[in-house]
Amino acid sequence: MLLIVGTVRLPPENLDAARPVMQRMVEASRAEPGCLDYGYAEDVLEPGLIHVKEMWVDQSALDRHFASPHIAEWRAAWPELGICERRLVVYEVGEPRMT
Repeated sequence: MLLIVGTVRLPPENLDAARPVMQRMVEASRAEPGCLDYGYAEDVLEPGLIHVKEMWVDQSALDRHFASPHIAEWRAAWPELGICERRLVVYEVGEPRMT
């Protein structure tokens, strides 16, 4: 299983324009085979900082995601939205356990 966590940053004044684009990305990603979880969350202390969390069953599912039309749409929107910083890290993880 792959876990991706990180952040993207955009100017706070662009958040209203970014929300529908991010919503389309999240909804389409969640519908993909192999996607276990996918979400964006606005930081409550830093306007314009978006936390990203994704979980994929394996690298093949993630590769298909990277080749999807909705990720191309999302990436094409970055310049207009002012996405100026993107920091994502991929982790290989084992089976989850309850704490």
